[in-house]
Amino acid sequence: FQTRMEGVELLLDLCKTSPQLISTNIVQIFDYFVLRISDSHKKVKQRALDVLAEITGALKDALNPVIICLVEGITKNLNSKDPRVRAA
Repeated sequence: FQTRMEGVELLLDLCKTSPQLISTNIVQIFDYFVLRISDSHKKVKQRALDVLAEITGALKDALNPVIICLVEGITKNLNSKDPRVRAA
């Protein structure tokens, strides 16, 4: 799970430092990021949801092509038994 956590942190860093790079490859990148939102490890899932909130501010309209898959991933976590995941 450490590698997946590092990947989430790397994405956050890239979104802050190189939003154009992320925007250009948004579909390919978020195909994998959505998997972190649904990760089996609750720490990864919680961190991915927290990072998504930060990413949304940085990328804004660039998220349009992936918004449906993001909403689906987020919705699955609304019924989580873990209150920290649900809150994220």
